[in-house]
Amino acid sequence: MSDSLVSVVVPLYNEADNVRPLLERIREALSTLRYELILVDDGSRDATVTIARQFADNRTKLIVLARNYGQTTALAAGVEAATGEYIVTLDGDLQNDPADIPVMLKLAQTENWDVVAGNRANRQDGFLLRKIPSRIANALIRRMTGVYLKDYGCTLKIFRREVAQKLGLYGELHRFIPVLAAMQGSRMTQIDVRHHPRIHGVSKYGLGRIGPVLNDLLVVLFLQRYFRRPMRLFGPVAAISLLLGVGVSLFLLVQKLFGEISNLTSWLILIAVLLLGGLNLLAFGFIAEIQMRTYFEAGHKPTYRIREVIQGQVCAD
Repeated sequence: MSDSLVSVVVPLYNEADNVRPLLERIREALSTLRYELILVDDGSRDATVTIARQFADNRTKLIVLARNYGQTTALAAGVEAATGEYIVTLDGDLQNDPADIPVMLKLAQTENWDVVAGNRANRQDGFLLRKIPSRIANALIRRMTGVYLKDYGCTLKIFRREVAQKLGLYGELHRFIPVLAAMQGSRMTQIDVRHHPRIHGVSKYGLGRIGPVLNDLLVVLFLQRYFRRPMRLFGPVAAISLLLGVGVSLFLLVQKLFGEISNLTSWLILIAVLLLGGLNLLAFGFIAEIQMRTYFEAGHKPTYRIREVIQGQVCAD
């Protein structure tokens, strides 16, 4: 068991020029703290690993992934290896400032927050390709999920370890970490942090990320609203489809009683699609309910998270 108070997790991908100054800034900023540094190389093709090995100290752990899996997987690997009471996630491009970590840690400790997220108040990125898409995405995520933060995309965050290690990071869900934390009932706040322009290397983000963000948003909405109760999604849709099928059938019956029906084949196909579609959706709902129960019961996973247990005191006579 580590005696570290803080585990700093930094995903790296082709950041050879940034590694040495990054390590120096982290050491300077955290010199008064008990910390461990976990660097996760996400399949870099440059000298990132070589330089990280060269300048690592006894507080540094370097995890080298077999190939480029993406930032979410790199963060998940680092979080899994972390042993500190608090886990900090930090970008490896020097745009996040490690000097903000002690302030965020103090806020988490003194006010008992489970998550303290960074807000890039003076973001040093391009306006058209970075800031505008980010603002649109932030507004959409706030509106759809009900988790109200200003900046979801800032990697600089601090978590209690038990929260971070239960986030269930996969795919490209790192953008939705605050939403995943909120699903656990985590107490969360946000604080303005510094943001610096990128000096070395090139950004891995651009307009091409819009599609994956929208796809991941749909996944997160499903997990947030229906993961523990999937029949509440499939059931109403199935009922609407079945009722429409029955309604169209009754309409055709009335039409048949009062005369000929034009395009009978088309009507019958529509009825079949509605009725069979409704039955299939109902079956999917039952299967999803069974899988959900298997997930929790077979793995002995609780469906709740306890924040604390307060034991009452017995007063002596």
